Order: sequence, then structure tokens, then C-alpha cells
Amino acid sequence: MPPMAFLQLALSPASVLAPIHLLSYSTLLGMELYQSFVMTKISYQELPRSAFTTLQKRVFPLYFRGQTLLLLLTAATVPPYGPLTLQSSKGNWIPFAIMGATALLNLMLYGPRTRQIMIDRIHQQTRDGKKSNNPTEVSDDMRALNKMFSRNHAMSIHLNIITIGATLWWGVKLALRLNMQP
Repeated sequence: MPPMAFLQLALSPASVLAPIHLLSYSTLLGMELYQSFVMTKISYQELPRSAFTTLQKRVFPLYFRGQTLLLLLTAATVPPYGPLTLQSSKGNWIPFAIMGATALLNLMLYGPRTRQIMIDRIHQQTRDGKKSNNPTEVSDDMRALNKMFSRNHAMSIHLNIITIGATLWWGVKLALRLNMQP
């Protein structure tokens, strides 16, 4: 390959965007899977409830921010032309629209709500002098908080699973575009 052709290839938008895209996509997917299915499960099984709650209320805001930022970076670096590539076909932008909507709902609405209700339940426990997880001995206020927590937490979990599904959908689309010629 002549030096000028190599230089043109090395400076093409696709040659710059592709590696960044693959790294941001793989980091996004790895973070989603690890946090959702490994760290949360291990923490829940191994930590006392109060320590688990404290950890979760600190980790998940960071997780949702990181997820959103990595999603934006991934969308901005779709080869060969970044966001313009997404506009070329519905099949390209739909997974990103789903990922973006669900990640933003968790970042802006359900994540903060769930976190605040976790904190409110801790304060209510102190006021009641009883644990929140004993259904026969909780106050009406705690029962209401538990119900709100269950609803918001379930919504957050479902949105996160949908985000992961859309991330995997993009991964399949991306893998189908790879040229595996030797």
C-alpha cells in the first residue's frame, strides 16, 4: 500500500470512529452486565441489608450516569460517519432511541425516586423503631413507602433490562457488519 493511501485510510472518519465506537460499546455492555447481574447479586447476598442499601444508593446514580455517557459516546462514534450513520436507516437508530429513552428515564426519574424512597424508608424505620421488611409489624407510613419503593424499583429494573436488551441488539447489528475476511 502506498504511503499516501495508508495516510488517507488512517485519517478517514471510519478509521478514527470505529475503534472508539468498539471500545465505548464494549465498555457500556460490560458495565451493564457486570453491575446488573454480578455486583448487585453478590452485594445483596453478602452484605447486611443496611450496608447493601448504603452501597446501592451510592452506586446506582453513578451507574446510570456512566451508562448514559457511554451511550452518548457510542452513538457519537458509529462508523463511518458518527450520528449521521444512525440517520441512514431506522434499523440503526431504533436501538439507540430505546437505549437513550430507558437510560434517561432511569437517570432522571426512576433512579432518583428509588434512591429517595430508600432514604425515606431508613428514616421511617428510625421513627417507627421497626424494620421495613416485616410486613406484619410495619406502620401505615412504612407500608406506603414499601409499596412506592416496590413500584419504582421494579420500573427501574425493567427499564435497565430493556436498555441491556437494546444494547445487545446493537451489538448483534454491529457484529453483522464486521468483515471477517482473512
